[in-house]
Amino acid sequence: MRWWLIPIVAALGWFAFTLTPLWALYDLAHAVRSGDTAYVEKHVNFRALRLSLTRQLTTAIRVGSADLESRERQRINDLAGALALPLAEALVTPQTTIDLLNDGWPQSLDLPNPPQLFASSGLRADRISRLGAFYTVSEMRGFRTVVVAVPPNRKGPQQFKLRLRLHNWSWRLIDVELSETLRSRIAEKVARLAAKRGGEPGG
Repeated sequence: MRWWLIPIVAALGWFAFTLTPLWALYDLAHAVRSGDTAYVEKHVNFRALRLSLTRQLTTAIRVGSADLESRERQRINDLAGALALPLAEALVTPQTTIDLLNDGWPQSLDLPNPPQLFASSGLRADRISRLGAFYTVSEMRGFRTVVVAVPPNRKGPQQFKLRLRLHNWSWRLIDVELSETLRSRIAEKVARLAAKRGGEPGG
């Protein structure tokens, strides 16, 4: 083999490797569309997802309490971790994960759904022709991790991100970076509930 072929072959090999997460994304999108909880349970690392969502929601709750009175803000900040944990737990079942990926909004949490979000906002990679758009917004982080923005054509506070990691030659979902809109709505709901409980006798 001529020496100049080595970098070409290496580049082609790397390009082929960067395409492999798209097939996993395609299968995951199909599972979301069909409600295949068995597939989701097998291809999602719920422990890693739970830890990530707890951190995200804890931060969102603390940021969302910034406009409250000092005493109320301190009380919510002290309870942020305890308030975030049950919300994270509610989002890490196969069915609620499907619900979240389907349109970027967890209906099970009973949050007001902003009118800007529609069903097309979710993971719509169920046709091979749509994978190209996801490839353009995917970011390889080393050999084992890739981050993909969803939906690929809607940047801003409504876009969320998926993190997949290669494990035993299979890509698994390990993290969902919630959209800015969703994080703020959850924080608002928690602040209202905390304020209500604080105003109750004995609260």
